[in-house]
Amino acid sequence: MRHTVRLSLLASVMVLSASAADDLAGMFKEGKASGQVRAFYIDRSIDYSGATADYSRDAAAIGGKLGYETGSLSGFSMGAMFYTTNKLDSKSDVAKENDATLVDSTTSNGYSTLGQAYLQYKIGNTAIKFGRQELNTPLAGGDDARMLPNTFEALVLSNSDVKDLTLIGAHVTKINYGTFANAYSGGELALTSGYGLIGTATSGTYRSGHFLEMGVAALGEGTDTNGVTAVAAIYKGLPNTTLQLWDYYAHDILNALYAQADVTWGCPLNSDIKMTGSAQLIQESDVGDNLAGEVDSLYWGVQLAAKYGNVNAAVAYSQNDESDTATIKGGTITPWGGMPAFTQGMVTRHQFMSGTDAWKVSGGYNFKDMGANVTASAYYASFDVGSKGGYTTGKTTEPGFDIIWNPEAVKNLQLRLRGNFPDKFKNAAEDTSWDEYRVIANYNF
Repeated sequence: MRHTVRLSLLASVMVLSASAADDLAGMFKEGKASGQVRAFYIDRSIDYSGATADYSRDAAAIGGKLGYETGSLSGFSMGAMFYTTNKLDSKSDVAKENDATLVDSTTSNGYSTLGQAYLQYKIGNTAIKFGRQELNTPLAGGDDARMLPNTFEALVLSNSDVKDLTLIGAHVTKINYGTFANAYSGGELALTSGYGLIGTATSGTYRSGHFLEMGVAALGEGTDTNGVTAVAAIYKGLPNTTLQLWDYYAHDILNALYAQADVTWGCPLNSDIKMTGSAQLIQESDVGDNLAGEVDSLYWGVQLAAKYGNVNAAVAYSQNDESDTATIKGGTITPWGGMPAFTQGMVTRHQFMSGTDAWKVSGGYNFKDMGANVTASAYYASFDVGSKGGYTTGKTTEPGFDIIWNPEAVKNLQLRLRGNFPDKFKNAAEDTSWDEYRVIANYNF
């Protein structure tokens, strides 16, 4: 259930090593190693309504990340994180049998990358972080849906001198797409789902494991820009309320404004039921040399969530306007992994397509009172894409489930089973639907 944007960017900037060192040797002595081991299996059975033969594809991989961050010396610290994914199953000679979303789409093999390498400094309530790092902001994020997340090259500044107010400024120059990018081959579907317009199928734009200039990642070779400049304000001074305002200026491409409000209150009928109402808005327009063509879009969404004991539920609705703009007919562009929508499915992200009305219901239960550290949730999402959609039009639905188990016998281990079952994901001469299952094991240290 999603009702707030994760503020991992803020956490990564503000939280430095708690240990302070007296000299350079002590700086490294007070450092800390951390990481994650991840094993992942995915299986998708695809069904066509017409003459095209149905088929299945799968993949298995193991990998994760390993990093080290020093202690603080006069406010300075540094860190690095190494990421790797390694294919476990044999590569098939039949291309459709390989699911490349766990590895590299070009070779269908594993790869390794230095995803983080940064220097940071903190003085008072101000923090600066420079270099390769993970970001999770509304319109530029890790999108950690498969083996490895997106990482970025950026300069990030954060300040919280004013009570209840956090100010953030950032300039992002490059992105290193994670393995989920390999699910896309460009076009409208990719550009409205968190990835670039060109894609892997035509020019290998994504090139997993390589840092690409932000314009090239979004639009392909020959579209180098000065990156993306972002500013944000997050305010928590009102009772039970969080307000966010972000502005992203993607030089010579677009300006994107993101706003979100979350308000929590006790249900009048039962004070033990906690309600949260949320609203979000994305407005985009082209700027500078208009490298993406004409951009003019407006998306908004609302959500009502409730929590009672171990039970939670939510209902959400969103709408994207429809226009005659040249790029993707008025759809919302999000090429750098940002995916904050209340109505997105596990796979289906049609809510950002032109002229789309979407809604989603979800619910979950935590079984901890029954002696099991298990959380189970399910959802149903529906997308009605307008007539001007280039990738698809008409209605797409996606039900799914997510079961998470943290066994007490093995500390820091998480086991996860997920499933999604889109119907008419692409409505064309032959409707495309599938059943997909994911089995994931994460061990954090």
